[in-house]
Amino acid sequence: MEKTFFILGCLLAALSVAAGAFGAHIATRFMTAEQIAWLEKAARYNLYHALALFPVAWALTRWVGQAGLLNTAGWCFVAGILLFSGSLYIMSFSGLRLGWVTPIGGAAFLLGWILLATAAWRS
Repeated sequence: MEKTFFILGCLLAALSVAAGAFGAHIATRFMTAEQIAWLEKAARYNLYHALALFPVAWALTRWVGQAGLLNTAGWCFVAGILLFSGSLYIMSFSGLRLGWVTPIGGAAFLLGWILLATAAWRS
């Protein structure tokens, strides 16, 4: 699973860089300021949590006894990116209001960090 989280971290980080570059160089031509703010926030939190997958991958190689917590933490980060950043990406590109989905992704991020800390504590 460590390889999976490492690869997902790389791909999701690349997605955030692409979204950020799009927001900075192209989006200003056709998006409102509010849509650009959503795009920037989505890309920022996407990157933070894509990078969080790297310590999860590392920890899986070191703290084998905590694999359950670590795998769940990693999938929480992925789910958070999909729900939090994904809803903001959709809102920024379509204007469709999905603000009710965003906090679910935020809760997944929080749970991922708590599980990662718990795994470190127990290791």
